[in-house]
Amino acid sequence: MPVEQENGIRPLANFPPCIWGDQMKQEEQDALEQVVQDLKEEVRKEILAKLNVAAEHANFLKLIDAIQRLGIAYYFEEEINQALQNIYISYGDNWNRGCTSIWFRLLRQAGFFVSCDCFNNYKDKEGVYMECSTNDVQGMLDLYEATYLRMPGEVILDDALVFTKTRLDHIAKYPHRANNIYSTQIQQALKQPIRKRLPRLEAIRYIPFYQEQASHNESLLKLAKTGFDLLQSLHKKELSQLSKWWKAYDVANNLPYARNRLVECYFWAQAFERWSITCLDVLPEYMKLIYPMVLDVFTEMEEILANEGKACHIDYVKEAMKEYMRSYMKEAEWRNEGYTPTPDEHLSVSLISCAYKFLLIASLAGMGDVITDEPFKWASTFPPLVKASCELCRSQDDIVSHMEEQEREHVASGVECYMYQSIRR
Repeated sequence: MPVEQENGIRPLANFPPCIWGDQMKQEEQDALEQVVQDLKEEVRKEILAKLNVAAEHANFLKLIDAIQRLGIAYYFEEEINQALQNIYISYGDNWNRGCTSIWFRLLRQAGFFVSCDCFNNYKDKEGVYMECSTNDVQGMLDLYEATYLRMPGEVILDDALVFTKTRLDHIAKYPHRANNIYSTQIQQALKQPIRKRLPRLEAIRYIPFYQEQASHNESLLKLAKTGFDLLQSLHKKELSQLSKWWKAYDVANNLPYARNRLVECYFWAQAFERWSITCLDVLPEYMKLIYPMVLDVFTEMEEILANEGKACHIDYVKEAMKEYMRSYMKEAEWRNEGYTPTPDEHLSVSLISCAYKFLLIASLAGMGDVITDEPFKWASTFPPLVKASCELCRSQDDIVSHMEEQEREHVASGVECYMYQSIRR
């Protein structure tokens, strides 16, 4: 955040007001939790029953696939991981129970590198895929989704992708060749395969499709719907608590230069280097409200993590926060000096100021027992995966906000940096 003159005057952005209101209604959760608990036991028994009978192993994989796509796999993580490991130990690469495409995709998703040679059985002597004809739309969809788990050099899956994509695209153009349910599934798959979808959004799309299938499992369907309602009620409860905390600081009036977007952030500096409340007296007025807010949040986080025996994890979050604040200070310096950085200079700072690296590290702190020091160390080094995500998000942010930012005093965006470099050349 740029430090202005001693009188605390800051350039305002005239952000629109928050559209969510001050309070979130909280639904009754006890009844939902009990229903979910009962349904979980039913489904857990069915998973074990199908796993214990070799003849049911193909149906078991269909069940696991449905559980994952319905967005309720987190209820059965241990059972699913153990079951897939047992399948791998029992069959290795010699799977012969049907549903080969689903078997291949689920095993590879779980980290078991099964061979793609099994798909040679789909071809005739001329190399044409026999089982995936236009009359077997589901089989073709399954094979299409499996191809997105391929590795470089697996030509048979490269060929399978071309084949299934061509056939599915043809069916999509002539919807009378598939019923309405599959037409929608084909269009969604061609636009974005399962591998590239967000699980929660996939659940929203898949629940109505699964419900229309004559073979759907009623307990599974009810668990998916009830679990979704329960998750929404938990989000509303958290947002209600956060909204009360946010309202107490009267952000819209006390911090008019900041985005009043608590709900969006929920889904989504110099003093910070010292990280001490003793800095409060030397801060300008506009920071005297923000700084204690941040320290209070981190103090509460530290207490929670200490009770879990993971107090050291807060240090990674603090360092990420300090790095985040330093990037803001650098941008403020550029803005105050009227300096337009080179694209490389801009990226070295803006990839941090976009906040996605900080948010990733902060989110790890809330993942409980599944997180060790290693993920924090990995994320802190700014590895290619994290950097690529920041580059994508920063580019989108700069493109969307470019025109609006030019109407007020603002640091040069990535768009301006590239334009200015072109002029200098």
